[in-house]
Amino acid sequence: MSYVPSDRARAVARRAELKEMLEARRRELLVAVQGKMRDARADVTEASPDVLDDAESSQHDSQEDIEFALLELKAETLVKITDALAHLEAGTYGRCRECGDEIAETRLRALPFASRCRDCEEHRESAGRRERVPPRRGQTPLGFQM
Repeated sequence: MSYVPSDRARAVARRAELKEMLEARRRELLVAVQGKMRDARADVTEASPDVLDDAESSQHDSQEDIEFALLELKAETLVKITDALAHLEAGTYGRCRECGDEIAETRLRALPFASRCRDCEEHRESAGRRERVPPRRGQTPLGFQM
């Protein structure tokens, strides 16, 4: 006779696996963010004596902007992961914050800090796109013809 784990045992194993996945991602991001911050501090303290022309300066500024944007994204992801870990500890992890349904395990594996189910996220994104679409010429922002 083979052993079939209970629903509770499966839930405990799933929770432990998800927690380890979130913590591993958190550690990875912390190392990356701390490294970028160290590099940025070193760049500031090692001000280059070289004089850059306008094109080089513009390229350097663009590169710094891109690196800063990437750093911000990583920091935001860290906040989301920390929030997901708190929900895991509270027993509310894996539930959609909009409808309360369970978030599909495939979605959580792909995006372990997902806070909405696929349907609610798609609805939120489409609503956001509708808000950003400028009105066509001759229409008011609410869509009424003039």
